[in-house]
Amino acid sequence: MQVRLYSPARLGFMLLIAVTLLAALPALAAPYAAMVIDARTGKVLHSRNADARLHPASLTKMMTLYIAFQAVENGEISLDDKVRISSNAAAEPPSKLGLRTGQTIAFRYLIRAAAVKSANDAATAIGEAISGNEAAFARRMTATAKQLGMTRTTFKNAHGLTTDGHLSTARDMTTLGRHLLYDYPEYYNLFSRRSTNAGIKEVPNTNRRLLDAYKGADGIKTGYTRAAGFNLVASAERGQERIIATVFGGTSTAARNAKVAELLDMGFSRAPSRAKIARTTKPAYGGNAIAGAGTVRVSGVVARSLRPTARPLPAVVAVADASLQDQIDSLVAETATTAAKTPIARPPEPTADQEVVTRLSTKGDAHWGINVGRYTSRYQAEKVLLTTALSEMATLDGVERQGQKTSRGYDATFQGMTRDMADLACRRLQARNVTCFMMGPS
Repeated sequence: MQVRLYSPARLGFMLLIAVTLLAALPALAAPYAAMVIDARTGKVLHSRNADARLHPASLTKMMTLYIAFQAVENGEISLDDKVRISSNAAAEPPSKLGLRTGQTIAFRYLIRAAAVKSANDAATAIGEAISGNEAAFARRMTATAKQLGMTRTTFKNAHGLTTDGHLSTARDMTTLGRHLLYDYPEYYNLFSRRSTNAGIKEVPNTNRRLLDAYKGADGIKTGYTRAAGFNLVASAERGQERIIATVFGGTSTAARNAKVAELLDMGFSRAPSRAKIARTTKPAYGGNAIAGAGTVRVSGVVARSLRPTARPLPAVVAVADASLQDQIDSLVAETATTAAKTPIARPPEPTADQEVVTRLSTKGDAHWGINVGRYTSRYQAEKVLLTTALSEMATLDGVERQGQKTSRGYDATFQGMTRDMADLACRRLQARNVTCFMMGPS
């Protein structure tokens, strides 16, 4: 056998050529997977490699946040509790909020930073605050995932940076997105904020490009690592339809967003105009005990809820479906005709020393209501009430509608609600640019 020998200079030249050629080759793309569902029913509208176990990247923080909401709801921690930042949390690589070892920050700001900026240091601090250390919190994450039906997901950390065994699927992350939407709607507005105050600074939303570009988009979570590619779980609502689409393995932010927009369009084209909402079920609460992480820590009740600032915007909800609008007009006309034929006894005018108050239904604890505007005619008030009820069936289905005549017009009100129901309904309407204010018992 003949052995060919090369000089060191020639070997060096050949090595340089090899390195140059390797550098010119395209990087291996992360595996692609996708899932599209009708969020109202959970019905799968499209899937591809949906059960392949892949790196979720920062989609992981959806579970971190789900458990944070669960912990607040059950009194393990409050939004106003001060969390001391560990050296472990402070040392997490970007994306990060910039937390320093030993500083304290309100729990609510950690939630905002993890949800909006996808801050790794904030996510780790959340896990440590709830379970004592990140490993225990990861066990709770995995146990909670199993409770939600995420059968092919295993978490090893709270932030999603690549770690052996830290894997999920497009199907499981879509399931988690739906649970976030329906299990904790009071927090869902976080995911649509273009920026938020995270305590030490204002931070931008990592998903703001899709939120600005796609009509109806209002969340949920982005993710990127080299091993995962560009991931996204996105939700959008148009009329009475809501679609959730998930993509793993996008090649860039722009390519991922374009693919998600394509999948959302597909979802809206395949979903029925109307569908009964099949609500998700919250898992049985076990706190840290479900993962064998010790006794649940109870530190008090929530002093204030996490709410967006109310925006005084137009009260009429747009209805895109013309046939549905015709039905609304017909129903409103019928209601107005019936009301006209049934005279209502008018109460005596108040004297100068009397205070005018609004009394609401007193059945059970349903003493609250909401007002969605004042109008010049009963017809207008009834039309807004019916349109609003149809657009917000999640909280207003079956609630009593009243077009109350006042000296200044007709108030469009929903009555006979609990305080929590009224509060949630108003915040959901305000998030869709509908003017709304609560009415308490008097």
